[in-house]
Amino acid sequence: IGAKCTSGLYIQRNNGAVPGEPVKTDKNSRRGNWGNQIEFILTSVGYAVGLGNVWRFPYLCYRNGGGAFMFPYFIMLVFCGIPLFFLELSFGQFASQGCLGVWRISPMFKGVGYGMMVVSTYIGIYYNVVICIAFYYFFSSMTNLLPWTYCNNPWNTPTCNGVVTPTGINNTLANVTRSLVTGAAEVAVEVVNKTKRTSPSEEYWKHYVLKISDDIGNFGEVRLPILGCLAVSWVVVFLCLIRGVKSSGKVVYFTATFPYVVLTILFIRGITLEGAVTGIKYYLTPQWHKILDAKVWGDAASQIFYSLGCAWGGLITMASYNKFHNNCYRDSIIISITNCATSVYAGFVIFSILGFMAHHLNVDVSEVADHGPGLAFVAYPEALTLLPISPLWSLLFFFMLILLGLGTQFCLLETLVTAIVDEIGTDWIIRNKTVVTGGVAIVGFLLGVPLTTQAGIYWLLLMDNYAASFSLVIISCIMCICIMYVYGHKKYFKDVEMMLGFPPPIFFRVCWRFVSPIIISFILIFTVIQYKPITYNDYVYPGWSLAIGFLMAMSSVTCIPIYALYKISKSEGTTFLERLKNSCKADIKWGPALSEHRIGHYAAPVSEGEVEVRPLKEELKEKEDEKRDEISLTIQGSNGSTAHNTTPSA
Repeated sequence: IGAKCTSGLYIQRNNGAVPGEPVKTDKNSRRGNWGNQIEFILTSVGYAVGLGNVWRFPYLCYRNGGGAFMFPYFIMLVFCGIPLFFLELSFGQFASQGCLGVWRISPMFKGVGYGMMVVSTYIGIYYNVVICIAFYYFFSSMTNLLPWTYCNNPWNTPTCNGVVTPTGINNTLANVTRSLVTGAAEVAVEVVNKTKRTSPSEEYWKHYVLKISDDIGNFGEVRLPILGCLAVSWVVVFLCLIRGVKSSGKVVYFTATFPYVVLTILFIRGITLEGAVTGIKYYLTPQWHKILDAKVWGDAASQIFYSLGCAWGGLITMASYNKFHNNCYRDSIIISITNCATSVYAGFVIFSILGFMAHHLNVDVSEVADHGPGLAFVAYPEALTLLPISPLWSLLFFFMLILLGLGTQFCLLETLVTAIVDEIGTDWIIRNKTVVTGGVAIVGFLLGVPLTTQAGIYWLLLMDNYAASFSLVIISCIMCICIMYVYGHKKYFKDVEMMLGFPPPIFFRVCWRFVSPIIISFILIFTVIQYKPITYNDYVYPGWSLAIGFLMAMSSVTCIPIYALYKISKSEGTTFLERLKNSCKADIKWGPALSEHRIGHYAAPVSEGEVEVRPLKEELKEKEDEKRDEISLTIQGSNGSTAHNTTPSA
């Protein structure tokens, strides 16, 4: 299908977003592109859909009014989530640059890109530790009997009380017998009954897997099994990214889709269990009075913001490998809705099993509901012990967690690697990108070693709560202000129109300029007001550790003013205002990466090192000069040659 030129060449018409334009190569051969758009969508879905969808959203929904929470959640999705997602995708795709290179739009704000890199570094360090623990549980599930089923293990304490009774002996009596040193059995039973119950899964988690210390400063020993699993995690991530998006784009066909297969299997198994309906009712029953609570709206906005991965730099990076005319508007809607639908779906999977467990224990669902590591490594694994063939369900569950984590980890590592490669930009480093990937992976592994010690869980939760909290909100807000008000909303809307073939819908224009920044500001204020010092179960973090947490949070934000001052000092001008103005102006290299896309005011010449130029052969160039007056139409083909047609009907 195409138009035939008199020279005999067939020129395909573009089926993308720009109607009527001849197809150009649209491929950045120097930097690389996705193999196809399915790879980009699956990678972005894998990036956005992570562990938080499974271990945070269902609990938030249950705690904030059940079904009533869905209303503010989807309101925030429409007015904040999707617009910000579209903004970041269009930003990265237009410039074909990572989270540092895109700030040619306004060089003074390049510190925002460095802030994104810092955030991605923190998250990448502790996120892979969570994945390695999932690996550990996955390997531990390869047995006939899950090791956290009973209380008759060396690491169990007298207060352990399992939900499964060993054959031929009452579990409580077994616990009492182990606890007896002297005295009558009746006295010991009374002591055990009055003591708070600890489950075998909780004791397996604390006393065997982590061998948790009593303080964040007491590192103890490195847990070698976890360290080994951490090495496995980083090797897997490195191998999947060994050829950049070319290799990771193939891996995501499995890592982004198979979790849905596992979720569906666990969902079908869960809803067939007795008590599952009770659990789902706890999850969904609307408590409409909670809609008037500001905390509910704050939680909804925060969950949307963090779940979609805004301001991490990953969205900009993934979109930078798109072809220039890809319809990222469509992609942003598909990926955002898929992410939120997955969160809702995961809630059915989690609460059907927890409802069954509550029914078995004859307690309220609220007593077994949990979130975060407590859900993934304590509550849910314990519930799985009640199922027939429990090792099978455990293998499936932890394999799903591994895949969900890897999908996010791929993008975190690629964000850092792409930023480094784009910033240096030499031919050598582009050819040897694998070396950079390996180097970043090794550094990430080494920085993760302290998290495999006996105090590792304390540091992991500290990083989770502080490294990527309010700093992300500040970064996102400054990004909106820079693009919409410093660079100029009219110019950016024209850029998007040039890329997509149509301007951003008016709804998104209003959200980008007004609504989303206001909601982001609301999230920031809410985060500050609702702040409470972090705790882990009954452990209260000391003041010095909280100070370290705040330093981690501020380290990404301080990149912005520090780089801004540096850029102003290096800019041309005799006065501060002149330097400020010049540092805010878009760099001459800002714009599309390929020469054929640089039209209009972007047609100004730039250096060959930054924009890929496909030179014509000398003889064709001379021929073009000789026949310039005869040529009525010139069409550039996909191989860089020039096809000439003397008839206007080509």
